[in-house]
Amino acid sequence: MPCVGALRAARVPIPYSCLHSAKASKGRKRRRERFLFAPDFPTCGDLVDEQQELTDQITVRREKLAELRRRGVDPFTTERYPRTHTTTEAAAAFREWEQVGEAADPPTAAIAGRVTSRRIMGRKAAFLDLSDQHGRLQLYVREDHLGPEAFTLLEFLDVGDIIGARGPVFRTRAGEITLDTHELHILTKALRPLPVAKEREGHVWGGLQDVEQRYRQRYVDLAIHPQVRDQFLRRSRIISEIRRFYEEHGYVEVETPVLQTVAGGAAARPFVTYHHALDLELHLRISLELFLKRLLVGGVEKVFEIGRVFRNEGVSTRHNPEFTLLESYEAYANLEDIQDLVEQLICRLAVALWHRPAVPFRGEWIDVTPPWPRLPLLEGIARYAGIGPAELEEFDSARHAAERAGLDVSQETHLGGLLEKLHERFTQPHLEQPTFITDFPIETSPLAKKRPDNPRLTRRFEAYLATQEIANAFSEINDPIDQRERFLVQARLRAAGDLEAHPMDEDFLRALEYGMPPAGGLGIGVDRLVMVLTDTESIRDVILFPLMRPER
Repeated sequence: MPCVGALRAARVPIPYSCLHSAKASKGRKRRRERFLFAPDFPTCGDLVDEQQELTDQITVRREKLAELRRRGVDPFTTERYPRTHTTTEAAAAFREWEQVGEAADPPTAAIAGRVTSRRIMGRKAAFLDLSDQHGRLQLYVREDHLGPEAFTLLEFLDVGDIIGARGPVFRTRAGEITLDTHELHILTKALRPLPVAKEREGHVWGGLQDVEQRYRQRYVDLAIHPQVRDQFLRRSRIISEIRRFYEEHGYVEVETPVLQTVAGGAAARPFVTYHHALDLELHLRISLELFLKRLLVGGVEKVFEIGRVFRNEGVSTRHNPEFTLLESYEAYANLEDIQDLVEQLICRLAVALWHRPAVPFRGEWIDVTPPWPRLPLLEGIARYAGIGPAELEEFDSARHAAERAGLDVSQETHLGGLLEKLHERFTQPHLEQPTFITDFPIETSPLAKKRPDNPRLTRRFEAYLATQEIANAFSEINDPIDQRERFLVQARLRAAGDLEAHPMDEDFLRALEYGMPPAGGLGIGVDRLVMVLTDTESIRDVILFPLMRPER
């Protein structure tokens, strides 16, 4: 069986599995052979064949392009194609014509899109499937309708090419709505074939089954998987609906700096960059909060922003270093007002997306109709971890209780972080129904007002749905003295090595000294919200181009 040598001879990339196996010791030979010949994997010979086939197809397509140009047809010179219908509009127009009794001529349409199937029916006719963003429509191509010269161009047409077609719409004997093609224009020649799954002896591989390849080549993923396009169209609808919601509630949309001298507003490690002309170290923003609050000081009383933020953290199914954040602030509003706002927003998004006040979750529907229950953080820990509030008053007793419950808290340095870790481990997995978790500890809430009756807790909530956090909100601090004291505590944590502790921001403190009205603030991670609203497991499936390591 050809393996590494054959791959090298063919001058194709050598899969790591083959290279590793070729270097394996003799004592591992039997295990190596079991791996290479496992029925779920193509053999190295198959990989060579597949790579060679791809190279051959690219060569053939380039030869077809050259022949088209020799015939005076250059598929890359067309600047525009005057479409009259999308594929779905053309089909809808024909159904409407059928309903009115066929008194007039059938509709004529000019459509454009990618060829996804090509079936030659002898020497005089062919069927093509054409797909656009909206759907698919069959094309019927006959030599006597298209003309002999134009019909010969089908010889140089491949799956993946982008074409325009014009003609009357009809229904075939099989009942399929079809465009009778009287004009056909090759608008783009695809020089690389779209990946198609291969099958041998009942085993399938190839195509875009590899998840990493789907993320890395999202353009191909979108081209061959309509359900992926639908997912990102849903994301777009969600963001548009968020904007309409806020505008209808009297909020003003603004833009704030991405490059900042002090990256604050959240507990996160920032990315660091450098401005050469100013000889200045800058950070990519980790939050939108502090600049939006400056606008409250300036008299803009209801403000929101949807923007990209950057956090220098790990990658997981719920985290991407670059993501989209929604933040809003409303003067003269408190925490309960923001809870009402969140309930209304999520309910509206669910209705806009699914035409009902519910979201899908693991094959069922979760009702998001207001009001949602409120659950204090300590009560949740008592309910689901069995640790009473008395044990959670001091760090040492709380640490012993957490260890007794099987939680590793060796990295926690203060009570607030320990309480939130208990919440994430024991309470959060039970929060399938929409729920507000309230009364977070002061150590992890440096920008939230204290509870007047218990200054160790804050006027903060997190909203949960389908076990995921979807919102974080405060009754915002507007006392500059209290805020400075909180920042000093964070500065001590930062000096002790906590890279995510909040930095000191003197300009923000100066802004508070000019007077900021009492306000309620809200932050929602849009990517995670899309995950929850569409019952999606990984954040990479809702980000068009997630961060990936460079290809080797």
